[in-house]
Amino acid sequence: MKLGLSLGHSAGLRDLAAVARRADAAGLDSLWVSEAYGSDAVSVLAYLAAVTSRIGLGTAVLQMPARTPAATAMTALTLDQLSEGRLLLGLGISGPQVVEGWHGVAFDSPLARTREYVDIVRAVVARQDPLTYPGVHYPLPYPRADRERPRPLKATLHPIRPRIPVLLAANGPHNVALAGQLAEGWLPAFYCPDRPEVYRELLAPGLARRTADLGPLRVVATVHMAPGADLTACYDALRPVFALYLGGMGTRGRNFYADLASRLGYEATTQQIQNLYLDGHRTEAAAAVPDALIDQLALVGPRERIRDRLAAWADAGVDVLTLKTTDVDLAAWLATAL
Repeated sequence: MKLGLSLGHSAGLRDLAAVARRADAAGLDSLWVSEAYGSDAVSVLAYLAAVTSRIGLGTAVLQMPARTPAATAMTALTLDQLSEGRLLLGLGISGPQVVEGWHGVAFDSPLARTREYVDIVRAVVARQDPLTYPGVHYPLPYPRADRERPRPLKATLHPIRPRIPVLLAANGPHNVALAGQLAEGWLPAFYCPDRPEVYRELLAPGLARRTADLGPLRVVATVHMAPGADLTACYDALRPVFALYLGGMGTRGRNFYADLASRLGYEATTQQIQNLYLDGHRTEAAAAVPDALIDQLALVGPRERIRDRLAAWADAGVDVLTLKTTDVDLAAWLATAL
């Protein structure tokens, strides 16, 4: 298992160059940038490409509903060229709150849209023929009833790789299976190393339909961290984070993160957290997050405790563990320990 850094979004953007340079020099595997409804991942990743030379650069994730497939393919071609072949293209459907509340598009047919989206991105990057696609959601060229269809186009930017790795962020059962079938990699938001059978069961239907050209599925899991000598303080630091994901990242009854926690055995607790959070009682929702759940999904406590816990993720089949921290010294120490 290798270690990377998950840099998140919207906070401390001016400090990222120093973090990226140190991570590059320390030999960490990859840097990952996300987006929600603040800073975008593309601008940040292009900036990081300019200040690094070796480390992998990943989007975790680009929101598919925010961009057409062709626009994402253009971005991928550009970033891959600027980084000299270091791009890892993480894509995700996001959730109904962001898709409908921020981007103003319908959150519907996520599986079918994802299939078409990935097909088109790969076709643009491969650049073998002018772009045509018989999609339901993304027909190309766009069909016109009032006049002749536009002429198919081919990207003017030549790829430096015929295929850029696509990784899909997925939490729901059908989306996880689709990642196993369709993508080079899978980006789980929360990964419980003590329950690897949960993820194996979710991936199995997709892996059974996976084609040999994709190679083995690469599992790139993100883990929240709260290092420190005071274990209680570490738990307390992460309670609001988990309350936000379980309670606020979605609507009542439609929250992928809450569904995952329920599958791990925290259904009643998750329901309590979600009700409190959505009713405006965020402090109480955070207080309801149990230590045991944090311990299963995060790395907390003294660095030696964190180091010893890393083996669980490696044994559970994680290929790259991206640490949600900008503490490069700690990450490099942990990488050496591995």
